Amino acid sequence: MPSTRYFDTITKQLSVSAGVLFCAATLSTEISADTQVSIHDPVMAQEGGTYYLFSTGPGITFYSSQDMQEWEHAGQVFEPEPEWAREVVPGFEGHLWAPDIIEHEGQFYLYYSVSAFGLNTSAIGVTVNATLDPESPDYHWRDQGVVLQSVPNRDLWNAIDPNIIIDEEGVAWMSFGSFWGGLKLVRLADNLIDLAQPEEWYSLAKLERPAFVPDREAGPAEIEAPFIFKHGDYYYLFVSYGKCCRGEDSTYHMAVGRSSDVRGPYLDQDGIDMASGGGSVILEGNNEWYGVGHNSIYEFDGQHYLVFHAYEAADEGLQKLKITEIEWADDWPVVSESVLEEYQSKLILNE
Repeated sequence: MPSTRYFDTITKQLSVSAGVLFCAATLSTEISADTQVSIHDPVMAQEGGTYYLFSTGPGITFYSSQDMQEWEHAGQVFEPEPEWAREVVPGFEGHLWAPDIIEHEGQFYLYYSVSAFGLNTSAIGVTVNATLDPESPDYHWRDQGVVLQSVPNRDLWNAIDPNIIIDEEGVAWMSFGSFWGGLKLVRLADNLIDLAQPEEWYSLAKLERPAFVPDREAGPAEIEAPFIFKHGDYYYLFVSYGKCCRGEDSTYHMAVGRSSDVRGPYLDQDGIDMASGGGSVILEGNNEWYGVGHNSIYEFDGQHYLVFHAYEAADEGLQKLKITEIEWADDWPVVSESVLEEYQSKLILNE
């Protein structure tokens, strides 16, 4: 979940300049904290030779790059906010959470979350575009409205943090969830906008939830941000455990399990089902970076990348963009902790 300081920082950045450039690369550690990109819940897509980066924030600001090193402000998805948002979440203030993006049959589908902080008064929406290039005459976001909604005292899950995967049979699935009863998987219709009928649901991962916790409360089960990625013979479920957005008290970290079936069960390296609290840790924070998480995974030009945010101690725990290559050992993803220092981003202003 995004922090108040995150929203304050993004608002300040956008008011200073409508043209914010992000430079994300394995750069010198001499880059100062105030020139790094502050970003939460990053996801990416590639169109032609250009990479696009989306994240949590007002209207979903996005960025473009030719090399995943220098990022240029490309636009804002929603201006104004989705028409339905205030009906679903009274008091909604324009902050759209945890997007995901996928290209399918020549169209880009951008999923996003609308929520009340700390409640499961939430919904996942989707907007569609023929291109991500704002200079193209075909560029136009067409919002399709609500895909899935959670309601307090009705649902023991939270409709945020969507991720879409199309399995080997061509079936589209949406994983999602944060706290409450854990992470879920639901089948989508062929149009990637509606739920398939009859509905088909699965539980992917969860932590123990005490019986005495009221249904409308998030509870202590600190799990969110599912991302499913197919590699070789397995589907890999990446999740974030722990506390985000807490400065030096952040315990956010990433874990993974795998399955031969997109529906699960997802087992960790010790054979423990993630639906029973399992998950092999692939990266966690340290004294310089308090917590790491809310990751996405991609294959670009034959190389796999892990994209995530981390909280920097030198900048009062503010979140920063990280991108690193993934290696594979015995069919498990391996990520070096050195990325936390080796990879830094740079904030550049348009001239």
